[in-house]
Amino acid sequence: QVQLVESGGGLVQPGGSLRLSCAASGSIFPLYVMGWYRQAPGKQRELVATMFSSSGSTNYVDSVKGRFTISRDNAKNTVYLQMDSLKPEDTAVYYCNLRQGHLDYWGQGTQVTVSS
Repeated sequence: QVQLVESGGGLVQPGGSLRLSCAASGSIFPLYVMGWYRQAPGKQRELVATMFSSSGSTNYVDSVKGRFTISRDNAKNTVYLQMDSLKPEDTAVYYCNLRQGHLDYWGQGTQVTVSS
């Protein structure tokens, strides 16, 4: 089993920044993909950014490229999402995800609200 604990959400004005953190614990294999998804009211959950454990390669949804950065601290089994130049359309519940093999693990979600 894997446990994911997220932190860092909140209310921010347009153009502002937030950093989300996701700490993983439990039975984590060497090879996995860790990332962030989000779900806005009335919309499907969508991929925001992912990072592969082996290579560190990253992937972003087009709408956040150049504004969001995913990074990790291997010693702490923690992944971060730095969100800059936030827009109202970034408002959503953000979920941390870890995928290893055929198993998906999810965090509890953290609310990000971008509003003036």
